[in-house]
Formats: sequence, C-alpha cells, structure tokens
Amino acid sequence: MAWVSKEEIKAAGEMTAIEYLQRYQPQRLKKSSARYEWELTDHDSFKISERTSLWHWKSRDIGGLSALRFLIYVDGMPFVEAVKLLCSENPSYVPAEPVYKEKKAFVLPERYPTWNRIRQYLSGRGISNAVIKYCVEKQILYESAPYHNAVFVGVDEKQKPRYAFLRGIYDKQGKSFRIEQAGSEKTYAFCIPPEEKSVRVAVYEAAIDAMAHMTLEGGRADKYRLVLGGISAPKEGQSHRVMKKPVALEHFLKQHPEIREIELCTDNDFAGRGACEHIKKAYEGSYQMIENLPQIDGADYGDLAKQRAEQRKQCKQVERGR
Repeated sequence: MAWVSKEEIKAAGEMTAIEYLQRYQPQRLKKSSARYEWELTDHDSFKISERTSLWHWKSRDIGGLSALRFLIYVDGMPFVEAVKLLCSENPSYVPAEPVYKEKKAFVLPERYPTWNRIRQYLSGRGISNAVIKYCVEKQILYESAPYHNAVFVGVDEKQKPRYAFLRGIYDKQGKSFRIEQAGSEKTYAFCIPPEEKSVRVAVYEAAIDAMAHMTLEGGRADKYRLVLGGISAPKEGQSHRVMKKPVALEHFLKQHPEIREIELCTDNDFAGRGACEHIKKAYEGSYQMIENLPQIDGADYGDLAKQRAEQRKQCKQVERGR
C-alpha cells in the first residue's frame, strides 16, 4: 500500500491552488466578471482569487486555499496520489529554501515637483479632486520621480513616514506596477485621517478603495480610513478558527483608544466577505461593528466610484446633445 511521509504532505500543502493552475493547467482558467477572480472552464460555479488563492465551488459549497485540497475535492484525486503528484518531478515542486536578507532601511521614493499625473490617473478611477488634494495636503500621497508612480504613505504617531505603497499609473497589457517600498513596516499602513477627532475607523483592502469610498461619501473626512495591506480570510478546514488580527488595525486601535466603531469596507468577493466575517468576530463585543461592503457582488469601492464617474460623464454628454 502506498504511503507518504509527513515531510511530503507538508511540501505538497505549501503549493497554492492558483499557483498550480497557472503553472500546470492554465487552459482551465478563464477570467470572471469580478476583479482578481478566475473561473474554471469545466466548473462555472468555481471561483478563485489570484491575490489570495482562496477558491470556492458554490455548487458543492466547498472551498480552500491549497493545490492539495483542490486536487482532492475538485478533481477527485486520492490523497496519496495528490501528494505524490505535487512532490514528484512532473510537475516538479520542491519547497523553496528561505532566503534571509538583511532588511533595508526605509527611504521614501524621490518626489516629483507636481502631482498632475497622479491626479489625472486617480480622477480616471472616479476619485474626486477634493479627496486627492486632501491626501496630498496631509502628505500621505504624492507623485514619485522619475516614473510618476502614485505613492501612498503610512506614517507613525509622530507623522514620520514608515510605510509606502507604489502604484503605477500606466497599465501595460492590463497589468500595473505595484510594490511596497523596501523597508516598509506593515504596522504603519496608509490611513486617511479625519479633520477632527473621530471614534470610528473604516477599514479597506487597498488605498484606492479608501479614497474612492471617501469620494462616494461626498469627500467627508469624518472618520479614519485605514488600509489593511492584506487580509486574513478562511483557510481550508479552519472556518471557525480564531483569526490572526490584521497588524495594521491592531496597532491602530492601540494608538487610538478613543475608537468605538469599526466599519468593515472590504471587497464584496469571496475573500473580502470571509475577511469581513473574521474581523467582525475578532472585535465584536469590544467595538461596535458596522458591515458596509460594496452593494454589487464581486466589486470594491474603487469599482463603484469609477462606475458613478462614468455614469455622470454619460449624463453630461446627453445633456450637451439636447
């Protein structure tokens, strides 16, 4: 009888489902209507996130993260055969050896004298000029030199920059440049502060979502808008586990004891909804939890802001044509 070692099981479990599919079965993937989400050509109700690898087979009501669980529960492969496949030379998969590098000192990218290009880019994403200007004046957003990336800055309690996320404004073949500046500390994520003290913090997955939601709310600076810089969502067989609290939110709450309300504004997709539920369970009882996901399935607030801007543009064109 065939058997596998603990080491083989561990190695097989380290490959994610999206990595396996993109590397060895890309012909089975097709883009879904939601951002960062794919479907299987042979299972229409199957969705998988390219950012988190979380997948959900709606018709069977099962989900997971790893390639191992995918092979067993979606492709019906026996456990031992699936482990052997993922550890074999075809496809070859050997867990990468950790590479330890000395952490670089954090230095902000060079500033460009103006911010006209990022204003044009963000305006095209449906974000109002007032919100862009507010972030620039708070010195948490600027345009970099020489590549004109939008730089979203996270600062500490003394307003010293400790984190930066760079987002390219020129997409190439549907892909854009996105990277955290070397030496960034996730504890100090991008956060839009209110004009006055507030007891509420709204949390988002991305900086553009925070700015887009602020735009949709008429540019109101009446609460903190914190970007989590990554979300924690359910993993296979652990839907009821105690989640790891987001480091950015946990640090923020320690620095702001006046906070009483947490508004959940994650994406309205499988991963975002899972993260929303886990954050709610982690903090309910200590804070008032307000669930405020985008109303359109599969969308984020960036999508909604862009959609509204396009609708307004069409209305103006119709009015000019009268």
